Amino acid sequence: MNLGLHISDFSWPEGSPRLGTTLAEIASAADEAGFERISVMDHLWQIEMIGPPEMAMLEAYTTLGFLAAHTRRAKLLTLVTGVVYREPGLLAKAVTTLDVLSGGRAILGLGAAWNAAESAGLGLPFPPTAERFERLEEVLRICRQMFDGDETAFEGTHYTLTRLLNSPLPLTRPRPPILVGGGGEKKTLLLVAKYADACNLFAGPELPHKLDVLKRHCDAVGRDYDEIEKTVLYPIDPGERGERVGEIIDVMRHLAGLGVSVTHGSVRNPWDTKRFEIFRDEIVPAAEAL
Repeated sequence: MNLGLHISDFSWPEGSPRLGTTLAEIASAADEAGFERISVMDHLWQIEMIGPPEMAMLEAYTTLGFLAAHTRRAKLLTLVTGVVYREPGLLAKAVTTLDVLSGGRAILGLGAAWNAAESAGLGLPFPPTAERFERLEEVLRICRQMFDGDETAFEGTHYTLTRLLNSPLPLTRPRPPILVGGGGEKKTLLLVAKYADACNLFAGPELPHKLDVLKRHCDAVGRDYDEIEKTVLYPIDPGERGERVGEIIDVMRHLAGLGVSVTHGSVRNPWDTKRFEIFRDEIVPAAEAL
């Protein structure tokens, strides 16, 4: 079992003047503690599940580039990029650039997008649900093609690209992993089975059912279910003095039994980087033993 740190809130003490310094300290501490990956949301406003939209939020790919410069080992990704936020050629180029500059540590996290208010507020496209999923499938195909170095023109229902030139190519071989986020049973998990290297789900009571649905989709399309990395979102904060360490380890043991290989979540008050010593000394070694 590996651990991932999800950074979803940038409203930290001392505000914007020290935000970059604090983020660098958090990323370095997580990297040294043994976190296998670090992610950010691909949002421009804070989401309602965390706080009001006026809370501080950083643009995702600029932030990932910054994180690349302040880490050495951790893989870097969004959980997850809204498919309509960037044209696919630009998105593939951004992830490729991140992979090259980080020494091969990029993961493409992708989803169908959901925040209509954010899109309307900032003038981003937000077509109906069915069209967003059509676009998601086309973008998955385009990104795979560009990562592979196939310059053949692409003509789909929503995107037309005349030459998929991507130089330099990613360092990660055969390509940067592609993670599709979401548990939609008819469309999202089918796209995972057809195109993705990983999925991201919630660690709730429905998880075994969602994994079973994914397996059935894999069987239907002729995909090896075991090839797909299963990751979950689950709060991994150890508490002020490590009082939740046992609970976290028990949950990870249960998830590992279901075939999950990455537990990914937020840490409360991450600017208190002493919390990462608990991960280094207790949680990461326990997770690696599962």
